[in-house]
Amino acid sequence: MIVCKFGGTSVASAEQIQKVANIVKSNPARKIVAVSAPGKRSGDDIKVTDLLINLAMAALKNEEIEEELQIVVNRFMAIADGLELDHTICDVIAEDLHERVQGDKSNEELFIDSIKAAGEDNNAKLIAAYFNSIGMPARYVSPKDGLVVNDLPERTYALPEAYANLAPLKSTKEIIVFPGFFGYTKAGILRTFDRGGSDITGSILAAAVEAELYENFTDVDCVFSANPKVVNDPVEIKEITYREMRELSYAGFSVFHDEALMPVYKIGVPVNIKNTNNPSAPGTRIVPRRSVTGRPVTGISADSGFSTLYVSKYLMNREVGFGRKLLQILEDENISYEHTPSGLDDISVIMRSNQITLENEERILSRVKNELNADDVQMRHGFSMIVIVGEGMRNNTGLAARAATAISKTGANIEMINQGSSEVSLVFGVLQEYENQILQALYEEFFAHARV
Repeated sequence: MIVCKFGGTSVASAEQIQKVANIVKSNPARKIVAVSAPGKRSGDDIKVTDLLINLAMAALKNEEIEEELQIVVNRFMAIADGLELDHTICDVIAEDLHERVQGDKSNEELFIDSIKAAGEDNNAKLIAAYFNSIGMPARYVSPKDGLVVNDLPERTYALPEAYANLAPLKSTKEIIVFPGFFGYTKAGILRTFDRGGSDITGSILAAAVEAELYENFTDVDCVFSANPKVVNDPVEIKEITYREMRELSYAGFSVFHDEALMPVYKIGVPVNIKNTNNPSAPGTRIVPRRSVTGRPVTGISADSGFSTLYVSKYLMNREVGFGRKLLQILEDENISYEHTPSGLDDISVIMRSNQITLENEERILSRVKNELNADDVQMRHGFSMIVIVGEGMRNNTGLAARAATAISKTGANIEMINQGSSEVSLVFGVLQEYENQILQALYEEFFAHARV
C-alpha cells in the first residue's frame, strides 16, 4: 500500500485535481490519499485557508459574514464546475461552513482552528465525490474517526491510540480520501497541527497502515541542496536520510515539514517527494540509510525569526541547577527552545521569536534577574540559523573551519556555533540581514566546484 499526500497547489483547481486523479489511478497501490485545502492557482491568488481565516475573524467580531462565507463556497463551486460535478457537494460545503461559524467562540484559538480546517475537510469530500464520478470507488474519512490528538495548551500531536484507530484502513478496497491538517481530542474538540500540517497527517496515516511508501506530492521535482530562490541552479538531492531531512526542514526547508518525519521515521517507511505537475520525475527519496557520496555536505538551509536570551553570572558553572531553573522560567511561559550554547559564566537560550511578546519578554527578564541573581540578562532579536547538513560530515576534518572562513568573507559575525551530537549538522547563528549572503557563500564553498 502507498499513502500519498497532495499539497495546496496540487489541489488548487479542477485541472490540478484531475492530475491528482490520474496519478492515483495510475498505481492501484495508492489507496490512501491525504489532501490539503485548495492553495493558490497563480501568484496573486489567495489560498482557501486565508479566505477561511478572514471568515473566522469576521465571525469573531460579530460582523456580517455571509459575503465572506460565499467567497469560500464560490471557490469550491468553481472547482466542482470544472470537474463537472453537480452542486450537491457545494450545498454540503455551504451547510458545513454555516455550522462552523455558529460554533462555540469562547476559545478563539479553537474557533479559528475549526474554521480553518474546513478547507481540508471539504476539499476531501469534494475530491472523493469526483473520484466516484469518474469510476474510481472512493470514500471520504473524517479525522473524527480515529485521529486522536492531545489537549491544549501544548502544540498539537497525535496520541499513540491514533495509530491503532487508523490501522484498519490498510484493508480498504476503495480509495480513502482523508483531510490533512487536523485531528480531534478525546473530548471531540478539533485541533489543527502546526505549519505543514497535511504532511503530518499523511505521515501518521502511512505509519498507521505500515505503508510500503509515503509519497508527498508538491509543486517541485525534488528537494534541492539550497534554496533556489537564493542560489542559482542548486544541486538536486536524489536521496537523503531522515536525519538529514529533519535538520534541513528545521531550518527553513519548506518542501517537507520536520515534524512530519517522526511517524514514518519510527517504523522506517520511506518517503518520496514528487511533483504533481511532473509525476514521472523520480523526485527525492527520504530513507533510513543511504550510501555516502564523495561530498560531505548534502544541503544548506537557513531560517530567520530567532531570538536569543543571554544570561551572565560569575561562577555560573559552579551553581547546581542553574540551567534547570532558567529553562523552567521559559517553560512557565510555554516557550520551547532550540539551542543552549554556554560558557563558564554565561549561557544563551535560542528560541523562535514568534513565541515572544512584549509582556512575556519583560516577565522573563525580570525573573531571571531577580530569581537567578544574574549579573546581566538581555533578550536580542533578529537572528537567523544557518544549518549545514550531511551524513558524511562526521568523517570530514576541517569542515567547520571551511564554513567559518566562507562566512567571514561576507563580513558577517558568527554569533553562535552548535554541532549536534549526531554530527550530521552544524548550526551557525547570525544576524538575519546576512542570511542570503551567507547561504550563497556556503554553497559556493561546498557545492559550486563539483556535481556528484
